Amino acid sequence: MLLCIDWTLLRLFPPLRAAWALKGRQATVPITGANAKRVLFGSINLHTGHRVVLVRRHAGQLDVQAFLVELRRRYRCAGCIWLLADRAGSHTAHATQALAKQLNIRWLWLPKQASELSPMDQLWRELKRLVAANRQAESIDALAAAAVHWVQSLTAGQARRKAGMRSRHFWLRRVVHDFWSPT
Repeated sequence: MLLCIDWTLLRLFPPLRAAWALKGRQATVPITGANAKRVLFGSINLHTGHRVVLVRRHAGQLDVQAFLVELRRRYRCAGCIWLLADRAGSHTAHATQALAKQLNIRWLWLPKQASELSPMDQLWRELKRLVAANRQAESIDALAAAAVHWVQSLTAGQARRKAGMRSRHFWLRRVVHDFWSPT
C-alpha cells in the first residue's frame, strides 16, 4: 500500500485570490478579524485514490503520530503501509519513527522544497481554491468540516485528477501503473 501524505493549514481568515468585480471597483471579502486555525492531515492512496483526512489543532509530532494511528486503523488489514512524505521535523522525529515502525509503516522521502511532487499538496491547493478562497466561514470548525466534506465527497477518479495523478506527466505514473498492473 502506497500513500502520499501531507498536511495543510486552514485559517478562518480566507486566502485571497483573484476575483470578479464591477469594472473600476475592488472586490470585497468581508472578514471578522478572527484568525483561528485548524490543520488537516491527509493521505491519498496512489493506486485507488482513497483519501483519509484528520483534523487537528496543531501540526506537531503528537499530531503526526495521531495521524499514523488513524491510517493504521483505516488500513487495518493492509500489511506494510508505505508513506510518501516530506522530511518535516514532525515526520522524522525519533518518537514518530518508532511509532511508524511499531505500526508497520515505512517512509519514502520526497526531495526538499519539492511540494509540486506531492499529489496531496496539489489536492490541498484545489481545496483552498474551491472551499476557502475569498470567503470567510462562519467558524473555523465549519470551515474544517466543509474542507473534509469536499475531500471525502470526491470520487476516486476526481481525487486522482485534482491531485494531478491522472496527468500523463505525473512523475510516479509509470511506477504506480507497473506496481499494480496484473502480470
